[in-house]
Amino acid sequence: MDVEILSRIQFAFTISFHYIYPPLSIGLGLCMVFMEGLYLKTKNPLYEQMTRYFTRIFALIFGIGVATGIVMEFEFGTNWATYSKYVGDVFGSALAAEGIFAFALESGFLGVLIFGWNKVSPRVHFLSTIMVTLGSMFSAIWIVVANSWQQTPAGFHIVGEGLDARAEITDFWAMVFNPSSLERISHVWIGAFLSGAFLVTSIAAWYIVKKKHLEFAKAAFTIGLFVALFSSYAQVVVGHKSAEVVAEYQPAKLAAMEGHFPENEKADMYLFGWVNKEKQTVKGLSIPGGLSFLVHYNFTAPVKGLNAFPVKDRPGNPNLVFQSYHLMIACGMLMIALTSLAAWYWKKGSLFEKTWLMKIFVWAVLLPQLANEAGWFTAETGRQPWVVYGLLRTSDALSASVKAGQVLFSLVLFALVYSLLLVLFLYLLNKKIIHGPALHADEMHSPQLEEMSDRFGEKKMP
Repeated sequence: MDVEILSRIQFAFTISFHYIYPPLSIGLGLCMVFMEGLYLKTKNPLYEQMTRYFTRIFALIFGIGVATGIVMEFEFGTNWATYSKYVGDVFGSALAAEGIFAFALESGFLGVLIFGWNKVSPRVHFLSTIMVTLGSMFSAIWIVVANSWQQTPAGFHIVGEGLDARAEITDFWAMVFNPSSLERISHVWIGAFLSGAFLVTSIAAWYIVKKKHLEFAKAAFTIGLFVALFSSYAQVVVGHKSAEVVAEYQPAKLAAMEGHFPENEKADMYLFGWVNKEKQTVKGLSIPGGLSFLVHYNFTAPVKGLNAFPVKDRPGNPNLVFQSYHLMIACGMLMIALTSLAAWYWKKGSLFEKTWLMKIFVWAVLLPQLANEAGWFTAETGRQPWVVYGLLRTSDALSASVKAGQVLFSLVLFALVYSLLLVLFLYLLNKKIIHGPALHADEMHSPQLEEMSDRFGEKKMP
């Protein structure tokens, strides 16, 4: 393989691994806000116990997420030096904003969230939970803004020529609110809410199946279920708005998402299928005119197909874009079906007697993860061959000096290190789940936590 393919695989591998954790921390943070808010409102110690328990899992996810995110900044310099030079002004401002407005807020209050129990008042602790959650959401804003600018560039001009060319910001807010930012941010946020909510329901469902910590598990499952139910339906609306933006600004990507080749004809929407690039056909089950309706609210309206674009300017692997997109949609539909069914049984008062459904929820934690990863692959492979849409090709964004052997070596190294990190994460998560929530006050105030807490704070509150 050449250096471009290896560099793309390496970046896809590292960001896919990293992208497991930030959505989990955002979604779990939102669930913890509801849990602690219920504790303040009802004074029921069950909700305090719940918040403490999930705070420990949040800290684990946050730590792994930070560790795995650092690598990508090095990759920009080692493998993608031309790209880094080209977008340095844009990415630099967005990443700086993330550090100032988001990461500082998140990490600043994280210590209070983890070690502040019994050292600050319940309201101040609740405020820290909200701030950490908001910080993680703000962090997502700036990362998505930077990525959205690559998809739909705005608020810039190009200075220099050839290898010296670079994008210089002329309107910061036009760059921030580029044509796809708002739709993509809301799409990513809701995907994150689903990740956190399904993690809560998965852990709670496991306790219910095992008949352990039942009162705790039923209450936690209910909170997770309603966050997931609202988010899964909201994602339909937000996802549709995102597709409309893709149709307007990246029509070649939209055509690849549905394997639509004719230059300008009515387009079907596939429920599933397989794209034959050479024959320019799709075999599968489709809704006739479905894509035309999605774009124009008319089942017979023409939609630009891949043949409307020069071969060199359209995605080289439309089947990969198609399969990623349809995997994301399938996961989304399954989440709607599962949460709706569970909510129906909850209303009838028989939800927690349905052991078969609880077993499904234990494994359903994978659905939002698959959907998030598939959505990212759709966005990034559908943008090809551009790394900055219409401006800079991926093949032109590489570092001039990097060799294929060097990239392959570092890819193997990353695969080993990340495999170890994944094993460590799953081991620690499993250990926390098996241990379960603290059942008694003395367990909530374990000597280890007290010692760490004392190091963090000045003095205990009386």
